[in-house]
Amino acid sequence: MAITKSAKKAIRQSSTRREHNIVYKDNIKKLAKEVRVLVLAKKMEEAKKLLPEIYSALDKAAKVGIIKKNNASRRKGRFAKLVDKKI
Repeated sequence: MAITKSAKKAIRQSSTRREHNIVYKDNIKKLAKEVRVLVLAKKMEEAKKLLPEIYSALDKAAKVGIIKKNNASRRKGRFAKLVDKKI
């Protein structure tokens, strides 16, 4: 357990940041799952309507530092490719 005052503060900060980061990650996961479910159900128009939302969530997470910029870019590209598939 932390002994010094600064170590106790660091624990408080890290737990607060963790909670904050989880909100961003959960939102991305929720939207990603929705898109995948719609694509599997062959509802491409609805999936295309969700793309701007997932792009926004990824960009916000990258801006805040939850994920890296290239990670967000790669995921956006993969979602675009997934939705554009002609099945």
